[in-house]
Amino acid sequence: MRERHDDEQTQGRGTARRKRHAAGSPDKRVVDGDSQPEDTRDNARKIRPQRFADYIGQTRLKRKLEVFVKAARQRREPLDHTLLHGPPGLGKTTMAHILANELEVQIHVTSGPAIEHKGVLAGHLTALQERDVLFIDEIHRLTPTVEESLYSAMEDGRIDIPVGEGTRARTMNFDLAPFTLIGATTRTALLSGPLRDRFQILEGIEFYNDDELAAIVRRTANILEFPVSEAGSREIGRRSRGTPRIAIRLTRRVRDFAQVAGQTTIEADDASRALDDLGIDREGLDAVDRRLLTMIFKQFSGGPVGIDALAASLGEPRDTLEGVYEPFLLQRGFLLRTHRGRMGTEKAARHLGVKMPRRGRRANIGGADEQGELDL
Repeated sequence: MRERHDDEQTQGRGTARRKRHAAGSPDKRVVDGDSQPEDTRDNARKIRPQRFADYIGQTRLKRKLEVFVKAARQRREPLDHTLLHGPPGLGKTTMAHILANELEVQIHVTSGPAIEHKGVLAGHLTALQERDVLFIDEIHRLTPTVEESLYSAMEDGRIDIPVGEGTRARTMNFDLAPFTLIGATTRTALLSGPLRDRFQILEGIEFYNDDELAAIVRRTANILEFPVSEAGSREIGRRSRGTPRIAIRLTRRVRDFAQVAGQTTIEADDASRALDDLGIDREGLDAVDRRLLTMIFKQFSGGPVGIDALAASLGEPRDTLEGVYEPFLLQRGFLLRTHRGRMGTEKAARHLGVKMPRRGRRANIGGADEQGELDL
């Protein structure tokens, strides 16, 4: 009887919990990814533009790609193989989806590390229908064997797969439907020459200006149904490191601060306070950016300093510094990259409130000794 009574209590609590869930009770865990409301997932999908008309910024790139897409559709041919390169978060994946939508074909998405061997590549290629798009993110991370198999697929429309072992080994040729390969990379220099030369369209995606980012912030806020003022969008946009992905993320976090504070609109003061609390300063630098620049000035006398020495001192991987932090600091004039190493600029010194070191004769960290102006 006691067991039956416990079961009834458990069932009762479960029924009550389901009722509270249906009524929007705060019992539901916000961190439970499987229980996100459908409108939240819909908003996440809506934030990513689906057409050229929805894509903000990169005007010259869009104009060229629109011409290429229109020409391919008129000829009823696949778009030429396309390589998109640029720092993380600028919209390479989004642009690949837009190209597929504008071509009115299916897109098959994978990444360089996920294609471990020829068989995986063959599976992707043979699944393509005529004029479909195969999108490979981080294409610079393909293994040499897989990359060589891709050459014949891009040029001749076939792939060769070895079958059997030993004396019975043979190669089977598979003809492929005409397709478009779109590759995305943050490290163009790591692409081999033969692979890079097989792309007919090579386009870079640049950092966004503050006005474009402000427009992205306003669009995101409207989709999230939490309006932002013109001044508020500019405040978030100029602290977004020239990167749409960061602008969208900061818009979500500023919305959280404004919502908890009882606001219904994000104003400039709301955005400024929230971003200060998040550790994002008025130039868009975060804690790692400031630590990197401060170390160059205080520990390495303003530079030049080798990237390996800098990475070891910061405790950050070299690839992270080169791919995530350096591009923005270089683009905004806070950092110089020379053949001798990295150097802080006067703009960085003023922003950090440190004295610009006088460069005299000293050891060049990570390189040879440098002869400079005597510090008298």
